Amino acid sequence: MKRLCLAALCAALICAAPAWAGAPAAEEQPEAGIVPRYLLMDHRGRAVTDQDFRGRFQLIAFGYTFCPDICPTTLAEMALILEKLGDQARRVQPLFISVDPERDTPEVLRRYTEFFDSRIIGLTGSPELVRRVADHFKVRYEKHWEPGAKPDNYSIDHSAGMYLLGPDGAFITKFAYAMPPQEIADRIRALMASDQR
Repeated sequence: MKRLCLAALCAALICAAPAWAGAPAAEEQPEAGIVPRYLLMDHRGRAVTDQDFRGRFQLIAFGYTFCPDICPTTLAEMALILEKLGDQARRVQPLFISVDPERDTPEVLRRYTEFFDSRIIGLTGSPELVRRVADHFKVRYEKHWEPGAKPDNYSIDHSAGMYLLGPDGAFITKFAYAMPPQEIADRIRALMASDQR
């Protein structure tokens, strides 16, 4: 039942997402100069770094829990990728890094990511740490307020897509927003096969 709900949510969000939502290209976006390093905090308040998942692929998305369309679509797709990988999903650590540390507390992130898949770990930190990680990954984000809005009532324009790090922690590729989950799963499976050799 949860699988059907996620698939339906994913399809609905992709169809409903406005054309301007991050304006991601349909093709993969190769990124130059990415530094795949981070030091953040998980939902238990533990420090987490890119070193903690050595030996596994890391599938990383940036966003925030108040996001109306891009983030829920991305996490629904991330859950579908894990499902399509089957037993091989144990070799992947999915991560959701919040660019809204003021509102996305560890507990808020835990509830949000668990809705999509309990294997997805939400990460946050101080605004300075989050900015540093975003800069490392070449992620752009900026707060926007409607006229007369309260200080805590804002949206965040941010880069979309998913980043893949290899078992050695090196950056492999960035998957464009709305790339079909089956295609991403197939690419990850092929990388796993070549890594085994």
